[in-house]
Amino acid sequence: MARRRAAATASSDRRRGRREGPSREGQFDESNSDRRLIAIFVIFFVVIPAVSVVIYNVKFAQRGIHPTSSVRQRRLVKTDISFREILSEHSKAAENASSRHYDYPVLAYVTPWNSKGYEMAKVFNSKFTHLSPVWYDLKSQGSGLILEGRQNVDKGWIQDLRSRGNALILPRVVLEAFPRELLRKKKLRDQAINLIVTECKEMEYDGIVLESWSRWAAYGVLHDPDMRTMALQFIKQLGNALHSTISPRNQEQHMQFMYVIGPPHSENLQPYDFGPEDLRSVKDYVDGFSLMTYDFSSPQKPGPNAPLKWIGFTLRLLLGSSDSVDQNLARKILLGINFYGNDFTLSDESGGGAITGRDYLSLLEKQKPTIEWDKESGEHYFVYRDEKRNKHVVFYPTLMSILVRLENARLWGIGVSIWEIGQGLDYFFYLF
Repeated sequence: MARRRAAATASSDRRRGRREGPSREGQFDESNSDRRLIAIFVIFFVVIPAVSVVIYNVKFAQRGIHPTSSVRQRRLVKTDISFREILSEHSKAAENASSRHYDYPVLAYVTPWNSKGYEMAKVFNSKFTHLSPVWYDLKSQGSGLILEGRQNVDKGWIQDLRSRGNALILPRVVLEAFPRELLRKKKLRDQAINLIVTECKEMEYDGIVLESWSRWAAYGVLHDPDMRTMALQFIKQLGNALHSTISPRNQEQHMQFMYVIGPPHSENLQPYDFGPEDLRSVKDYVDGFSLMTYDFSSPQKPGPNAPLKWIGFTLRLLLGSSDSVDQNLARKILLGINFYGNDFTLSDESGGGAITGRDYLSLLEKQKPTIEWDKESGEHYFVYRDEKRNKHVVFYPTLMSILVRLENARLWGIGVSIWEIGQGLDYFFYLF
């Protein structure tokens, strides 16, 4: 108290113009200066950092953000997992949202019917090299063709993506047009290509992803050798057209062309299979092949979504031995990784089907199951009974099942394609 009163008196004296002597004033100025330095030190090096930590924790605790942590550091990538762990950890974000861990191309599909994918594409933009919104269908109309889907386009979302990262935007186009007419008539082929290239220019896309082989197989035209040759020729023609077109956003880059292919069904290739010879025939016209290595099982044959042995068989069939693979070709293969699962009814061959992350989490909360690891397929699953006592088996991707496939793809030197990011769990993305 005495010090305070003395300081107050000295201060009052100075304000009133009183002076007592140089020695006493100098001592006071030196003491006051020391206090100011100490106060500044405390404010800048103690108070401000402490307040910042409190604000950061309050602001981000609700969002579940764990700085300086990752799914690996938190030991979440393992075979021995519990439903409680998934429920408590799946939505927690970490600070490595912008860091890439996979060095090869990563193509991610986004669908309008799973709107969560739009947000995930923005948050984890830097994880992807290519993003493919599922927007377009090219259909027959009268004697001509029509490209439908522009009403699905979200320009604001595209601008937001491009402001956040460098992922290329390649919308998917499904070729629904009658193939016997399209492939046989040069006028229709030219019109189809013109519609696609013009849309890319007007909407400033970086290219497209085309899905047509499965449609041609469904129409049965691939059994005809001549039609099959024309089908491959159309792919080459479209690839040439896109590669001859400069990107509207980058004058030093041509438009890119990705092509969707299904896995061969067996070593004895069928006419409808896209095989190794087809791959090599069109490889110079295509920038990447989106390989659909999922949907191995069905309600009629319940089981894992994409067994590791099946994936290995498919890659060996398309690329040959992993020891002597053509790396330039391998890099164009994008191994399909599913972000959805399946809930099959074992007591009913026609029961069950695809399940998204939201439904999967609901099942975990309700059933509280024991989750098992199937070493052979490299997937997690669980069994439960519904209200009618029907037995179900659920296969849904986990951090471990995804990591195993990523490491497998890395050994081959190939990229990956994700179908589709709106169906997965948030923490899946930290593996990419």
